[in-house]
Amino acid sequence: MLAVGISGGIGSGKSTVADLLVERGATLIDADQVARDIVEPGTPVLQALVERFGSTILDDNGRLDRLALAACTFGNGEALADLNAITHPAIGLEMVRQRELCVDEDRTVLFAIPLLRAEHRSMMDLDIVVVVDCPTELTHARLVSARGMDAEDAARRIAAQMDRAERIALGDRVIDNSGTFEELVTATQALWEWLEAQRVEKHRALHG
Repeated sequence: MLAVGISGGIGSGKSTVADLLVERGATLIDADQVARDIVEPGTPVLQALVERFGSTILDDNGRLDRLALAACTFGNGEALADLNAITHPAIGLEMVRQRELCVDEDRTVLFAIPLLRAEHRSMMDLDIVVVVDCPTELTHARLVSARGMDAEDAARRIAAQMDRAERIALGDRVIDNSGTFEELVTATQALWEWLEAQRVEKHRALHG
């Protein structure tokens, strides 16, 4: 298995690149999806959240109301730290578990981690990190125009993330998404061909 971390700030196009790579044959393990799965009704993580924040974070069907949970943590550093302490380890453990299911297979596996840091690379034993990058001003404009996000909210979300230069520094390959969709497709195709070459090289090194 070639383990590839893929990251990028909000609105960078990370999910689009991941989808294009899946179309070409990659397997995707998405931290955002894992984060949704671990708070399904009946899970220990949801129970822990209810114990910490109260039953008001649940909707009428007993599912997590994300807006209600966000209201409990907005502007409250202690509450946010408690939220992260409950959810982040569980997300990490599930990502590692899913990784282990693929470890003996000769394929490229993408680990989509929005806030990928050096410790994630070590924990997931990633061979390569790909960062999808977009200038901050363009990201802001896309969030407002394409997602209908309030301009101030978009600015806050961008500011709350990892510094752009720090994120880029973690990448072995950086995909520039400041152009057209067609240019992104071309860049992703070139990335896929490079990843495939890395996968073949790793397989040969391990198995001769």
